Amino acid sequence: MPRAGLTPERLVAAAVELADEAGFEGVTLSALARRFGVKDASLYSHVRSLKDLRTRMALLAGGEMIDRIAEAVEGRGAGRDTLAAFAAAYRAYALEHPGRYAATQIRIDRELVTDSPAMRRTADVTYGMLRAYGLEEPDLTDAVRLLRSTFHGYCALESTGAFGAPRDVQVSWDRAIDALHVLLLNWPGEKRTCDG
Repeated sequence: MPRAGLTPERLVAAAVELADEAGFEGVTLSALARRFGVKDASLYSHVRSLKDLRTRMALLAGGEMIDRIAEAVEGRGAGRDTLAAFAAAYRAYALEHPGRYAATQIRIDRELVTDSPAMRRTADVTYGMLRAYGLEEPDLTDAVRLLRSTFHGYCALESTGAFGAPRDVQVSWDRAIDALHVLLLNWPGEKRTCDG
């Protein structure tokens, strides 16, 4: 690519492409500079550091992912159909864009999350889906963590071919969604001690 027209947006776009090709950890300032045919130092006028670049990648990928999820759940109302559409869009993005997806898993400064329209939209879509199950805080946060860890774990194992049993992976995924739906409908109350 030519050096002319180098911008932070072009760098981040190239970085997420490189992440999908070489893995998230394969994205370095040196690798990106080589892609643009420039010296490493010339990138510092566009991004402050590798951490800054990776944060920008996470925000871009998070925006792409929630756009796909929001489109999938739009007009579906509530319940299992919405949960299944949400989950399918999540899984498709994770499997189709492994490097971008890995970027969405890094921890981002709370202030940046609060200022990001994409991150706010993620919260709105996710919490909205779960509120339809009648959940309120602190159960909402617990349910978000359960869904995220279930979806992430499944996608991480599937992407490496770790499911070795002959049962179809899609069938197991569908059963997992069924189980999550039943759990969300029957969310347990706060645990109480014997004295409570």
